[in-house]
Amino acid sequence: MTLNEKLKTIIIEELNLEDVRAEDIEDDEPLFGEGLELDSLDAVELVVQVRKHFGVEINDIEEGRLAFQSINSLRHFIEERMTP
Repeated sequence: MTLNEKLKTIIIEELNLEDVRAEDIEDDEPLFGEGLELDSLDAVELVVQVRKHFGVEINDIEEGRLAFQSINSLRHFIEERMTP
């Protein structure tokens, strides 16, 4: 399973997205607003899940905005912080 696929699975399962499959989520699709239409409560839960699954902290709103633009941006954020 690629990191993108894992992220999609985490988002679907942990945020209880109904009627959404991993293959329905485009890698560059916005996670908030017009894309998956996630909200601020989802953002808080995503911060927790990123820390839980990858040991990566999202320290402030600005980091969250950059990380949560899309699946690709979240993957890039995690990879940068996991690499020593």
